Amino acid sequence: MVSEVERSARNEKYEQERIEHTPWVEKYRPKNLDDVASQEHTVKVLKRTLVSANLPHMLFYGPPGTGKTSTILALAKQLYGPNLFKSRVLELNASDERGISIVRQKIKNFARLTVSNPTKEDLENYPCPPYKIIILDEADSMTNDAQSALRRTMETYSNVTRFCLVCNYITRIIDPLASRCSKFRFKSLTNDDALARLQYVANEEKVEFEDDVLNQVLRISNGDLRKAITYLQSATRLQNTTTFSDEDMQIDDKISVNTILEVGGVVSESIIKNIITTIESKNSKKIIDGTKEIILQGFSAQQLLDQLHDALILDDARSSITKNKIALILFDTDRKLSNGTDEHIQLLNSFLQISKVI
Repeated sequence: MVSEVERSARNEKYEQERIEHTPWVEKYRPKNLDDVASQEHTVKVLKRTLVSANLPHMLFYGPPGTGKTSTILALAKQLYGPNLFKSRVLELNASDERGISIVRQKIKNFARLTVSNPTKEDLENYPCPPYKIIILDEADSMTNDAQSALRRTMETYSNVTRFCLVCNYITRIIDPLASRCSKFRFKSLTNDDALARLQYVANEEKVEFEDDVLNQVLRISNGDLRKAITYLQSATRLQNTTTFSDEDMQIDDKISVNTILEVGGVVSESIIKNIITTIESKNSKKIIDGTKEIILQGFSAQQLLDQLHDALILDDARSSITKNKIALILFDTDRKLSNGTDEHIQLLNSFLQISKVI
């Protein structure tokens, strides 16, 4: 027989291993509203509703990685506590099928259920309001028919269920649905708030890095904190692989800017300059060979076009007419890439066209 002490030690060891292998994005997801960064107005309003425990239907919208899902999950945990959370909260993500059949079956069945009575311990520590919460993440990917069906469900079961719709584009939510919700706009994180959160994660994980690494992480993540934390974890894993220098056989434990750029798939400035020089040469053979070399290096065509756009359009030495022509070429190439065309052909085509207008 396994003793209680051994069972407890085994469970504790298992929990430690589980936490150690948890992605940092989940490991450092805010546990309460106070941990949510850079969304002061939204947090302030939600804290007030937390006091009365009388939530309206809610619609969270804004760019990805700004804390929308984290905020509603933190709010739900503060409302119900760990015991009631599983039975009172239903979360459906974009990976789940969310056509009209899911709304009529799974969502409606959960919404119509009466709430179970909380224990005395839960009532002492948490508000435990008499309703459930249904979180529909990436709600803008739902079909219009599904959204229309959801409208009726929200009205019918509002006495025992609250809905929280989470989306990136509020324009894709039908008006009758949006008008039934209190809207909360999530803005991209300010540099200071995002930097503070990244610094906190780095300190907790004892990550060592060179100067300006965190700023570089924020630059390539474009205000998406989830992406920034993922880049930082990937760079840490890459840096911790045992690689020795040929000269002094020393291991460099600090994360460098080059490591971050490599992890983020960012094209180096020197390569961008070489591409522009090759385009300006107007030599077709050089452009063809240069494009082939870029493809062989495995860079994302989308990332390459974004950086090329900034380098060419922000160059004050070029005339406005030239910039307009270049922009049109790049926009057309971007559209074709979005439609699934071949990257090699599209890059070569755009480089040859740009060489004619420069």
